[in-house]
Parts: sequence; structure tokens; C-alpha cells
Amino acid sequence: MLLSAQTTACTSTYRSPDWPGQITPFGTPGWEHSAARWLRGLLPARYSSYATMTGQYTVLARHVQLQLQHEQRALRVGLHTARVDLRTMGVSDQVIEQTIRLYATELSVLHDTARSVRLVTRALLNGAGLPRTTW
Repeated sequence: MLLSAQTTACTSTYRSPDWPGQITPFGTPGWEHSAARWLRGLLPARYSSYATMTGQYTVLARHVQLQLQHEQRALRVGLHTARVDLRTMGVSDQVIEQTIRLYATELSVLHDTARSVRLVTRALLNGAGLPRTTW
């Protein structure tokens, strides 16, 4: 989370390592728009046509969290079933192992992304004066 080190007009700020580099710092002009742009980029392209999704930042952030949760579940299932399922499909052991490594890497990336999304969501909610939620 971005924390203000001072409360004067000349503030120095701390940016959490979880804060996405593509989003301008919390509290700077336009940070919400850069956050929304980053969040939209995490969803399938078809969602960009939904005004509710693109115009309501909290709805957008919530849906991104749901999307990431489902992607993580799918990867976990893939990890747990890859050896048996892919072997019965005739896939070579080498490709199966590459697939498992790919799933594990992507799961780690999604975990980090989900942590950043939660941080950005809290910032959007707090910036709008809305109460924090547990989702």
C-alpha cells in the first residue's frame, strides 16, 4: 500500500513492492484511471464492451479478483491432473513435465498479481471513501 511518510505539501511516499508499476502512485492525479486501465488489462477482451465493468472501478476490481481466483483454481486442477490425463492422451513425458512447470510458474505469477489486485482494490475503495471489504 502507498503510505505517506509526511503530511506536509512536500510528501515523500513509500510504494509497496506489491503496487503495480503500471499504476501511478496512490493519490496522484489520475491514479484511479491508471488503476482501472491496469485492471481492465487483466480481464478477457470481451469485458471492455461492458459499461458497468469499465465505468465502475469497484465492480471492475471485484470481477478481476474473481477472474484470478478461477484462473488459479484451473491451474491447480491442471497441476494435479496433468500427469495422468496427459499421459492417457499420448503426450510425451518431456512435454508433461514442461506443462507442469508452466502451470507452476503461471500459478506463482497469478498469486503475485492477485496480491497486487487486492492492494489496488483497497486503495480504490479507500480513495472513494467506501468501507473496506474482505473480498
